[in-house]
Amino acid sequence: MVFESPERLLAVAVISYLLGSFPTAVVVSRLFFGFDIRTRGSGNMGSTNAFRVLGWKWGLLVQVVDVLKGVAAVTLVAQLMTDHVLPFTNYTPFEDITVVRLIAGTAAVIGHIFSVFVGFRGGKGVNTAAGMLIGIAPVEIAIAVGVFLLAVMLSGYISLGSISAAIVFPSAMLVRHNICGVDINGYDVLIWFSVAVSLLVIYAHRSNIKRLLEGREHRFEKLWLIRIRCAFKHK
Repeated sequence: MVFESPERLLAVAVISYLLGSFPTAVVVSRLFFGFDIRTRGSGNMGSTNAFRVLGWKWGLLVQVVDVLKGVAAVTLVAQLMTDHVLPFTNYTPFEDITVVRLIAGTAAVIGHIFSVFVGFRGGKGVNTAAGMLIGIAPVEIAIAVGVFLLAVMLSGYISLGSISAAIVFPSAMLVRHNICGVDINGYDVLIWFSVAVSLLVIYAHRSNIKRLLEGREHRFEKLWLIRIRCAFKHK
């Protein structure tokens, strides 16, 4: 069946945006703790502040749900277009459904960062972006996750790990395709898409970057594992 009007694609984008807008940490903090997490800690509704304010169990729950928002947008909401073609000429090397998944995933990330349910002030978008990219570029996202963990263990800063991962993701794709010779389907389009997503995530961390430069960013001492081990060896 050929779909020639844009309404269904618009519906995919809107539903994905609303899905991404679900304020997980705000709902959890209000429902189980009786306060709005935006009034505690850094004031952010992302999983990092949830770990800090609500504890690791609830923080992990928030993180998992936020990742699943991206996964659901790409794997479930995008299926509304499965039996239809795009309402415009597809000049990309991707199949139409892949383009739809990219649109759905991006809309979910935007929804998480600019949530309509909490005055268009949401989280940083890292978890939702990771969920979206798991199904699109699993190797690159695995490399980015590795860099995230290493950066956190070396510094104790979750924000620095997130920013590092955002920079590494498109960089890994660039290196694998152009230097290592790996054939990445739709690379010419996907590289620009990954850069755009990374810039969006970095933009969402602009306040964290300022605090890092000023030395005021909150550090998770328990996650600063490399320092702990080095300190232990020198005793």
